[in-house]
Amino acid sequence: MTDMADTSPRSFEDSLEELESLVDTLERGEATLEQSLAYFERGIELTRTCRQALDTAEQKVRILTGQTPDAPTEPFPKHA
Repeated sequence: MTDMADTSPRSFEDSLEELESLVDTLERGEATLEQSLAYFERGIELTRTCRQALDTAEQKVRILTGQTPDAPTEPFPKHA
């Protein structure tokens, strides 16, 4: 199980991997109620992180494919 103290995964893939691990842990049903709530809260954070990454990727694809020709151009943030 990933250390829950790390609240800022480095990439979409890291976030997704941690989320999958949390889901597996919760599905086994071996966690206490307190642990389950903490895992659930972390899962919500990771879901939001993944959703934001996917939204950003979708925006890039739309701009690059010209589906939104009137979209204003702006630099995308570089992620480590």
